[in-house]
Amino acid sequence: MARTKNCRSASGSGNIRKRPNGTWEGRYTAGTDERTGKSIRRSVYGKTQKEVRERLRQITNDIDTGSYVAPCSMKYSEWIDIWLSEYLTGRSPLTISQYKSYAHNHIVPVLGNHRLDELSLAQIQKFINSLAQESLSAKTVKNIYGIMHRCLQQAVTLGYLRHNPSEHCSLPRSLDPGITPLETPEIMLLIRRLQELNHPDANLILVTLFTGMRQSEVIGLSWPDVDFRKGIIFVRRQLVKLPEKGQGYIFSSPKSKKSRIIKPAPTVMRILDRQREQQKHWAQTAGSAWDNPDNLVFTNEVGRHLAHVTVYKRFKDIVRELGFPECRFHDLRHTFATVSLENGDSIKTVQANLGHATASFTMAKYAHVSEVMRMESSVQMDRFIHNVSDL
Repeated sequence: MARTKNCRSASGSGNIRKRPNGTWEGRYTAGTDERTGKSIRRSVYGKTQKEVRERLRQITNDIDTGSYVAPCSMKYSEWIDIWLSEYLTGRSPLTISQYKSYAHNHIVPVLGNHRLDELSLAQIQKFINSLAQESLSAKTVKNIYGIMHRCLQQAVTLGYLRHNPSEHCSLPRSLDPGITPLETPEIMLLIRRLQELNHPDANLILVTLFTGMRQSEVIGLSWPDVDFRKGIIFVRRQLVKLPEKGQGYIFSSPKSKKSRIIKPAPTVMRILDRQREQQKHWAQTAGSAWDNPDNLVFTNEVGRHLAHVTVYKRFKDIVRELGFPECRFHDLRHTFATVSLENGDSIKTVQANLGHATASFTMAKYAHVSEVMRMESSVQMDRFIHNVSDL
């Protein structure tokens, strides 16, 4: 049978024809259907004949070398949902919830309707750039990209894609926001004001300030993890709010995934003892309404756990009143680390108290304090030299 006018050979790999709408189609044989024994015929499309010819040449080469991957008509949104539900085994509920939140709030609305096998680096790069323009932090953008990359890499592993289209995406640079620990006069002002107001979160704020615990760790601290006899605190878990609306709070392991022991100043243990007495008074007053099933240290007046946002807002109110409105709750942790280092604690000790993975991370995080320590070391050595010599 004679070829049609618009049909020609593509280097022996198939046929190319011009379609009525002006685009070009190339047809090729992708193998044989094992059930029917018939040839599997597929098409590729392009705006120009040259584009289609190049794609056909690549496809036939892949077929010859055994690296061919059949087209996947699945939408990206479908594959993300499959990946989220079937390929995150072993991840914590918090991590899965965060992945779902990022996927459904950011990725799917923009890229979800694209076919999985048609996603391109250019599309993904444009999406990443748009995220950076939405006032999202560089860390958040990297988290979203990381989900996309892992999701698409799984599709490559399963043979849905030939390569990962997000592989060479350019990400925004992370700018270290630095840390802003409270200075000694500010610490004194804060403590005095907490006492004057009989602030509802006074004990919680003071324990955070003098132990360096994270907000979620303090809110999730339970009485069995406070050993008054030995004067130690076990940091075994944190109470975190799941990002998806309506999912509430869960307990999870600390951010470092490892528990740790803190040996705080005796004053901290006395603050915790005052908190224990306060809670006993609340329980007696509340009677049958008292509800603290997790035996939490810091609760409201009927035993319920504290909400992160409530604690944060009340803290911001007081530091704003005191004249340092830029101070964040997390800066209490930075203040503890800074004060510890300036008062002679070793980097290794501070690392252990904070729960950092490595001492080098702690050193880098508090490099400004390290400089102060180096200067002090220099002065001490000079003093020693003068004591032993007349140099």
